[in-house]
Amino acid sequence: MLEFIAANLPILICFLLGIGLLMLEAFMPGFGAPGITGCVLEIIALVLTWYAHGPLATLGMLLVVLSVLAIAISTSLKSLRDGKFSKSKFIHSETESNDAGYRSTEDLQVFLGREGLASSVLRPTGIADFEGVRLNVVSEGDFIPAGTNVKIVQVEGSRIVVKQIRE
Repeated sequence: MLEFIAANLPILICFLLGIGLLMLEAFMPGFGAPGITGCVLEIIALVLTWYAHGPLATLGMLLVVLSVLAIAISTSLKSLRDGKFSKSKFIHSETESNDAGYRSTEDLQVFLGREGLASSVLRPTGIADFEGVRLNVVSEGDFIPAGTNVKIVQVEGSRIVVKQIRE
């Protein structure tokens, strides 16, 4: 057994170090140096296995790598969600609700029905002025020249739809 480990030491080192770096990457935002290095080490381990033991052993090694990664990452994520790490300062556990004052967009429903003046050409998007408040607006599909009177007919989140007022 000791002879087998000694003969395959580079493969084992690449495999274990690669798994460790990929697990570290699971806790970091984005995909950076640990993830790339971990992937490269796993590929090196697979190539070394191919040269030392052939394609069938490499296929087995690939299945082992994928299985260990799946188990390690799912266990780590479960620990993040339910374990001691989930109660640490590093994990944001508070919700950001409207009641707490968090807003993704302002409530623009108050402008519904107001009339204003197109400050720029609306083709179909542009800027319109409503009693001194400049808003990004979208026409109902029509080309509306600058200086034309418009009316807000629909508000969906931050999307404000206007139509030209025919006089």
